[in-house]
Amino acid sequence: METSCSLPNYKFIIMKNVFLIVVCLLAGNYSFSQNTPTPAKVHIIKCTSFSVSKPLSDLFETDASEKDNRKMKESEDKDERKLPTYTFTEKDGQQYGEDMSIRQTAAGNRQSTSTIANWAGQVGNFYPTDATGAAGPNHYVQCVNSTPVKVFNKTNGALLGTVHHLGSLWSPAVGNGGDPIVLYDKYADRWFLSQIGIASNGDLNTYIAISTTPDPTGTYYTYTFATGQYPDYQKFSIWADGYYMTANQNTDEVYCFERDSMLAGSAAARSIGIAFTTGTTSSFYVPLPADADGQLPPYGTPLPFFAFHDNAWTAGGDEIRIWSMSVNWISGIPTATISATPDSVALTAFNSAYSSTLNDIPQPGTTLKLDGLGGYLNFRAQWRKWTGYNSVVLNFAVRISATQRGIRWVELRQDDSTLAWTKFQEGTYAPGTSSYWCASIAMNDCGSIALCYNKSSSAAGDYPSLAYTGRIANDPLGTMTIGETVAFQGTGALTQTNRWGDYSHTCLDPDGITFWHTGEYATNVNPNVGTRIYSFQLPCFVGIAENENSEAVINVFQSNSEIEIIGTHLQNDDELKVDLFDISGKQLAAKKVKSSFHSFQTSFDVSALAKATYLVRVGKENSSFQRVKKIIVK
Repeated sequence: METSCSLPNYKFIIMKNVFLIVVCLLAGNYSFSQNTPTPAKVHIIKCTSFSVSKPLSDLFETDASEKDNRKMKESEDKDERKLPTYTFTEKDGQQYGEDMSIRQTAAGNRQSTSTIANWAGQVGNFYPTDATGAAGPNHYVQCVNSTPVKVFNKTNGALLGTVHHLGSLWSPAVGNGGDPIVLYDKYADRWFLSQIGIASNGDLNTYIAISTTPDPTGTYYTYTFATGQYPDYQKFSIWADGYYMTANQNTDEVYCFERDSMLAGSAAARSIGIAFTTGTTSSFYVPLPADADGQLPPYGTPLPFFAFHDNAWTAGGDEIRIWSMSVNWISGIPTATISATPDSVALTAFNSAYSSTLNDIPQPGTTLKLDGLGGYLNFRAQWRKWTGYNSVVLNFAVRISATQRGIRWVELRQDDSTLAWTKFQEGTYAPGTSSYWCASIAMNDCGSIALCYNKSSSAAGDYPSLAYTGRIANDPLGTMTIGETVAFQGTGALTQTNRWGDYSHTCLDPDGITFWHTGEYATNVNPNVGTRIYSFQLPCFVGIAENENSEAVINVFQSNSEIEIIGTHLQNDDELKVDLFDISGKQLAAKKVKSSFHSFQTSFDVSALAKATYLVRVGKENSSFQRVKKIIVK
């Protein structure tokens, strides 16, 4: 089934409608941002085509084409990456260099953790691999550049099938420009797959596929959107009122795609974009939209999106900048606002400079250096709602020396009452003499943080490899305390190109505890790169004290017209807050409980609630202790 959707007017809307939008924007009372929302150019887009695909399993192919003698080539998108202009360097003052006082020079001294799952991923036909993937209840789905898709059994790593071209889901099939993103929307129990068109063929589209059921091997709703610009390096996130996207375009614009309509398979699904100003000298400057984990924010909460600013570029400090976008999907003409100027959170001095030829990362046995991926935040900006505050974890590449790169990682927190963002902790991870880069960071339900990355140096045997570290929530701030684990050791140097990354992807399992990562490594056989998929857990702590051998157990179940919540194995008898939310993030009920003998029991009356899926959250205010449980009320 295919439905053609009406084309938008990309010169925006006739003056009468523009006037109506501005009136709506000015009338809206959005109190979530520190800055007053400002009217800006609003770009309303309807899908240009919609269809329901064949089952993915019907498109599965053999892997006969995946041979060691494949011919890979460099992705065309390198031309889209304009280097930032560094007005100042370290020679102009220490304020433009890396403050070594927060550099972690030795690996963590806690015992490292072993991988749970660890199996081979795939490579496509282009450098870099752009590895992305997500874990659902039973599956792991991985996608790489231009744009094959693999579906695995999550438990044993068994390959269920391969679709060599994501574009074959569309009818008729579309080109495969790459820059894929895979997300598991656990709030709807659906899968999200995206890619861009092939610019050299004149295809500037954004392609999004949403699974029609929880089964990633089934059918998909396929959507095509044209923003009017080429959406290079598009990055997506899940939010209550939409799937949000940023991209490397000629003008700065953030987009929100109508999530509810897309999940329902509506051919009338829309997107809305709004312009903003980054204030940077770099053309390649892609802020990251907040990606909700744990639970969704209440519907209508403005989406924050984040970028870093280097004081060596232009006026301004070394800082994280935060904008907010609000969308109202009213019937007729939807509206959107964006903060007039970004909030800023100062960071300790860093140096994000990198080679003008993108030759940054040494390898053994060759003079060819790899792209250090400097100048922008690494995917993704994981956002979490806690009791009393929200958090986001971010990371980006920094220059340690002429031969070494490290990872600056940051945790920001937003107060629930004031809505102000502040820095909770930061650190620079660069132990030893290797370079650390192409990282992805995430936090689990215990507040433990995982940092996954590549490492390499010119030392013999230190080929580009995949590794990870982490920290427990109440560890000393700014330190990755977990010893490094090499998830997969590289076996050779990449000599065909310096392209690497462009990104990797760390996600959280629906269990809220297990981390999954997919990324690139170097091999000694053609095409000299591979990807890997692995999972692991970090120790948790319970309550305000740590006990690595004991974890709180929260059981949630329905008994007649009551939702029963029972907590056991708590570390202490602190007061806890128990909340009930609908699946969109709206709070329905809340109470405080005091545990006794490290246990508690409470309940909510749900006799007036519709049969649907709900979330129960148990947490301690202003701490990282939290559990979120999903329950279906029948």
